[in-house]
Amino acid sequence: MDLVAPVVVEPLRRRRCSECRQGPLERMIVEYHQPVCLDCADLGHLVFLRRGDTALTRRAREESTLWAVVVRHNRRRTRYERQGLLVEEEALARAEAACLADAEARARRRARDAERRAVRDAGITEALRVEILRLFPAMPPERATEIAAHASAKGSGRVGRTAAGRALDRGAVTAAVRASVRHVDTPYDALLMSGVPRHQARARVSPAIETVLRAWRAPGVAGTTGAEGTPGRADR
Repeated sequence: MDLVAPVVVEPLRRRRCSECRQGPLERMIVEYHQPVCLDCADLGHLVFLRRGDTALTRRAREESTLWAVVVRHNRRRTRYERQGLLVEEEALARAEAACLADAEARARRRARDAERRAVRDAGITEALRVEILRLFPAMPPERATEIAAHASAKGSGRVGRTAAGRALDRGAVTAAVRASVRHVDTPYDALLMSGVPRHQARARVSPAIETVLRAWRAPGVAGTTGAEGTPGRADR
């Protein structure tokens, strides 16, 4: 049977319990569109565990017969975001003891995982660097290294982290190089800062970009992207 945990809200405004009239409430549940304090909702004996420690959260939830999810509304993102859990105090104590008992083993596992991710990320960057130099063999090697590192930075969402970039799609790789040339070798950034609209700025620097790409490109390798701005997402 699927469990449905109660949802507890941290209100942004001062609220009072609709049953006992106590307030302002730090946390509450909503019943029939009315705020109800945790004591009236039979959740007052639970303790708050802030999110952040995945192992502790999982174990405390598993150990607790009754638990609730705590959320708060993010106005900027217009959504509720999890803040943590309410769990039984005894369950939290058991979970903390279990986490202390195997803390060293979990730390070693995290270190191994981090090392594997670092090796994988380095492989992505190196493959992109090699492909950049294959398509643009006259490019200075240090520039290819710089572009590959920038385009494949973890969590950046840039070209090197897209599916096309990982597959070394020619258009995606060229888009990463073009974006680098745009920002480094043309007055594009200065045009933006002077108030020139982005599309106009791109049109102005497009000939200069193509000149650089032609100088770097392998003989006989035709360009694979059209006018400035037509590739997919740039890497900046």
